[in-house]
Amino acid sequence: MEKQEDNRYKYIDFKKICEVYQKKLCNKTSTALALGVGRNTVEAWRKKYPELDEMMNDVEESLIDFSETKLMEKINEGDLTAIIFHLKTKGRKRGYVERVEQEVSVNPFEELLKSVDND
Repeated sequence: MEKQEDNRYKYIDFKKICEVYQKKLCNKTSTALALGVGRNTVEAWRKKYPELDEMMNDVEESLIDFSETKLMEKINEGDLTAIIFHLKTKGRKRGYVERVEQEVSVNPFEELLKSVDND
């Protein structure tokens, strides 16, 4: 028996998909619901059509750009939380990282010596 091609989505309007994706703030499930398809269908389209995937990646990058702009606005307003977040993420090279200090109370060499003495 021959495998029949699925013709339900013979014509997929990439521009329309991306407009909905942007309107839904890159939420894949909401986008799929708005398009009347399942989330897995949208993911399958992205895999099957590299052009669509690239277009959706552009929408995602635009959202990140928008978020970065809003973050910088908050930093300019003097919002301490925004400043700290920015330094922790973008200022790592300058040492703005949180370090967790761990205290080791067991001496590994002591454990090794005990095991050697028992042999």
